[in-house]
Amino acid sequence: MRILIALTLAMSLALPVATSAAAPVSLRTEPTDADGVVTLGDLFEGAGGASGVRVAARPGANLVLDATAVQVLARRNGLDWSNPDRLRRIIVRAGDGPAATAAARKGEVQALAYSRSLSAGEAIRPEDLVWTRVVATPADALRDADAAIGMIARRPLREGALVSARDVGAPVVIQAGDLVTVTYQNAGVSLALQVKALGAGAVGEVISLQNLSSRKTIQAVVTGPGQAATGPDAPLGAPSLATRVARR
Repeated sequence: MRILIALTLAMSLALPVATSAAAPVSLRTEPTDADGVVTLGDLFEGAGGASGVRVAARPGANLVLDATAVQVLARRNGLDWSNPDRLRRIIVRAGDGPAATAAARKGEVQALAYSRSLSAGEAIRPEDLVWTRVVATPADALRDADAAIGMIARRPLREGALVSARDVGAPVVIQAGDLVTVTYQNAGVSLALQVKALGAGAVGEVISLQNLSSRKTIQAVVTGPGQAATGPDAPLGAPSLATRVARR
């Protein structure tokens, strides 16, 4: 599965620009295609005469498209998709077509699942996720692929399992033993000191560090690779992924 940004844009440039006013369309809840060729009709409700316009081939079980490129292609073929949810990616999976899918899956809900098994510590990529249909989802299920992409698997994850907040975490940018520049911030004054990390941490997490001279231990918030901050004006620790998901 590929993110077809350049390819889709190149295809859109090769197509004629529609001369009539663009017709508003909405993205299908779960885009599918049955023959391995994704069209505008597979992606949008109300595509009309542009339904057969080819978007891309689907070489595998799933395909990830760049939402902006799709929007450009749709516009050039007389369709106006406003992307109200500000999606960055569109996942298209193999299926029996929009009509058959809607009829066969009435009453089910859409959920993210893993397209392959992952080992603990692996980074989650777009092609590792797929939309599926289930009767119910766990309370901490992730409903936005972008919330999982780039995260790290906290434990081994099984192909087909639903994606949940407890499965993933932010990438670790500081390891135990790393030399870290910690900045003390107070009333606009900043002082920097090099210390040693006593534990690992991701951006936004609070970790323990040791002053190399005094051997005293301090707490600081990870702000980036090899960087942390402490003091009254230091950034607060980032909320957990579960908290961020709950706020969506």
